[in-house]
Amino acid sequence: MAEVSWIKLKVGMFDDSKIKYIEALPERDTIITLWVKLLTLAGKYNEQGYIMLSETLPYNEEMLANEFNRPLNSIRLALQTFEKLGMIEEANGVFKVTNWEKHQSLDSKSKHREKNRLRQQRYRERQKQLENNVTVTSRNDTEEELEEEYKNKNKKKNKEDRSDDVFKKSINYIMNNLDKNLTPHQMEQIGYAIDDIGEHADEVVEVATDYTKDKGCHAGYLIKVLNNWAKENVKTREDAEHKVKPKNKKSVADDVIAQMEKELGDES
Repeated sequence: MAEVSWIKLKVGMFDDSKIKYIEALPERDTIITLWVKLLTLAGKYNEQGYIMLSETLPYNEEMLANEFNRPLNSIRLALQTFEKLGMIEEANGVFKVTNWEKHQSLDSKSKHREKNRLRQQRYRERQKQLENNVTVTSRNDTEEELEEEYKNKNKKKNKEDRSDDVFKKSINYIMNNLDKNLTPHQMEQIGYAIDDIGEHADEVVEVATDYTKDKGCHAGYLIKVLNNWAKENVKTREDAEHKVKPKNKKSVADDVIAQMEKELGDES
C-alpha cells in the first residue's frame, strides 16, 4: 500500500498513562522520540501498523538503529519498554504498533485488514492447539490425521468459522508447498483474495500455488495470480484449472487446411 504523507497524534498524547510512565524513566526523551519515529515509520509503510521496509523485509533492531541514527542499546531499551506497555507487539520477528487505528483513521479497507488480522490471530491460536495435541497423540500420527481430528472436534461452524477454515487450509497449503516464511503482510494479501474468491477459495489457492511453483516463482507472484483470478470471477477448482490449462494453439489456417484435406478426400 502507498505510504501516507502524515500521521495523527492526539493532543492528549502526553496525558496518556503510558507516556507518563515513560516520562518518569531516565531515558524518557530518547524513548518518546523513538516512539514518534516508530509511528511515522509505521505510517510510511502504511500497513496496519507493521514496521516493514518492504513486503518481505521487516525492520529488526539493527535496522531501526540505522534508520533512526540511534545507538542499538537505545533501540532495544525503547522496544522493550513499548512491548512492556503494550504499545507494540512482535509476531514472527515482525514489530507492529498495537491499536494502529488509535493513531490513524480506520477506513473501510483498514477494517478489511482488521478482519484479516483477527482471522490470522485465530489461525495462530488453532495452530498452537494442534501443536499441543501432538504431546497426547501417537508419534506416528500424520499432520493430515491431526487436521482431521481437529475438524471432527469443530464440526459445528458458522459462516465465520468456515471462512477461517478456508483461510487456514490455504495458508497451510502454501506454507507446505511453496513458501514456509510467509510474512504477516503476505498472509493479509492472500486473505483479501480468499474473501473475494469465496467459499471454495482453498481449492483455487491449491491450483494457484501449484501453478506458481511450476513456474519457479514465489509468494509475491502467487498473490498477483489470486488477485487476477478474483477479478476474473474464478470461484472453483474447475475455474482455476481452466485458467492454467495450456491454450489450444490450433490456428484458423489449421482449420482451413483440415477442411481442404477433407474435401480432397471426398473427391478421390
